[in-house]
Amino acid sequence: MTSDTAWHNAHSDPHFWAILAQSLFPPYVNTCRWFAGKARQQTGFSVKTVHTLALPDGDVAYLLILESTYADGGPETYLLPISFLTDHTTHTLSFQPATIPEKARISDDITIGKETGMLIDAIYDERFREVLFTAIYQNQIMPQTDGTLTFHRGKGLDEGDERLPSRVLPVDSSNSAMTFGDKYFLKLYRKLFQETNPEVDMVAFLTDESNFEHIPAFGGSIIWQGSDRPDITLGMVQRMVPNDKDSWMQTGDYLNDFLYAVPQRLFAIREDVFDKVELLGRRTGEMHCALYKPSKPNAPTDPAFEPEPFTDEYREFLIKRLEDLLERRYALLIDNYTKLDLQAQRLAWVFMEAKEMIDTFIADFRTRPLSSQRIRIHGDYHLGQVLATENDFVIIDFEGEPESSIAERKIKHSPLKDVAGMIRSYHYAVSAKLFNSVETDELDPDHLQRVSDRWFYLIRDTFLDAYLDVFGAPHPLFKNNSEINFLLLIYLLEKAVYELGYEISYRPSWVKIPLKGIIDVIREIEKIRLSDGEVAPNVPMLQTGLLQTKRD
Repeated sequence: MTSDTAWHNAHSDPHFWAILAQSLFPPYVNTCRWFAGKARQQTGFSVKTVHTLALPDGDVAYLLILESTYADGGPETYLLPISFLTDHTTHTLSFQPATIPEKARISDDITIGKETGMLIDAIYDERFREVLFTAIYQNQIMPQTDGTLTFHRGKGLDEGDERLPSRVLPVDSSNSAMTFGDKYFLKLYRKLFQETNPEVDMVAFLTDESNFEHIPAFGGSIIWQGSDRPDITLGMVQRMVPNDKDSWMQTGDYLNDFLYAVPQRLFAIREDVFDKVELLGRRTGEMHCALYKPSKPNAPTDPAFEPEPFTDEYREFLIKRLEDLLERRYALLIDNYTKLDLQAQRLAWVFMEAKEMIDTFIADFRTRPLSSQRIRIHGDYHLGQVLATENDFVIIDFEGEPESSIAERKIKHSPLKDVAGMIRSYHYAVSAKLFNSVETDELDPDHLQRVSDRWFYLIRDTFLDAYLDVFGAPHPLFKNNSEINFLLLIYLLEKAVYELGYEISYRPSWVKIPLKGIIDVIREIEKIRLSDGEVAPNVPMLQTGLLQTKRD
């Protein structure tokens, strides 16, 4: 490709960007892990906005706001930083074009103006990385032709760290990751949304407002600000955290001892397992305490983080979500029933027979008086989101549920929604280990289920007790134990029903895991019905007889 436009002047030449968007960007973007539109029928790319970044040697790089359109559905917006390496520029660099990985190369041979060189994703240009980090460190503001790039420094950056060696992490994901001095981690968001990223909001609040220490500390952010639209997050810096594994892997290690004892009919849990579970319960409670910041007379809280009650609007949002999930899952189970193993079929039958009881429970949630409060929460909380350090835990990834819109990710919930996510994660950990190991291949599935339940209930109660101990009683987030139990069941049901759809579609042999979680919730719903003394005669009780099997 050849263009008469000089690289330094390209920002003001829409024809130049139109050519690149039609010829070079489509084949390149479709090879990138961060591009989510590969499976959709694409109708074209266009460069909507060009931001200019001056590099230390007098050269420039560009931050492109790239729009991808499709035959069906709305367009998507992506961030594509680009840099132009020529013989003239590369002789001053500490790296050579030959070291640029193939996945970074947009074009190996392109003539722009009178110079020929390589067009690359700018994150692989050390000059570009230096500019981003320095701008954050110095709280720079860069006016652009469309709005302003605002670089904000957080408390997590130390003095004296303005210039650090950097590198791109060789991990393909939905975002791009760079490290600085192996001390800081810069995440560049690729798919953009028309408002600030919830992860940046959460991490900045926990670090700068609440001084919560058990997350990678907030180092700063890159925000694109405009006068006629919400701010858009382009990137975030956090402290790097040394760790060996996440808590899912650590829990799997602990479960190995338990697994090896099961065939010998021994029930073995090491004491340090309970210690770790208790610690994670406390850290989870401390995170929610840090997010609970009601306004004071002389210290108002950001409205985005102000606690809120259980409004009718919120209840209807959650009920609609749950009812839609249930309707789709019932249909999936009916369509796939014959594909399930015998144990899963029994569980599925009990679940479907309990439909009226679940409907009554949801109706109760619509009208039941609730004095507990809602706050911003992690939103996608499970063992994989917690890093295990030598003696503690660090909580990561505050972006929220991947399939939810940005607005939905910022909705305030009871923190028990996070608790439900972790409880479900523990249930998955033990179930996946026991039902998918060669050591237990010859054991009766019903026996394995009982053993799995015993481990899970002990761990669940250990986690929940340690979590609630952090708050004390009473606490404005939780009126009393009755409300705690009721709300936890709502969120456990929502989570398990959501999981059921994934397992039916992708892992039919695992369907029994979320189904067992749903049955556990239904058992507790029945207890509430009996304790409330309002057992409607037209709503049948749980058909537990369908689950009865011969004891070994």
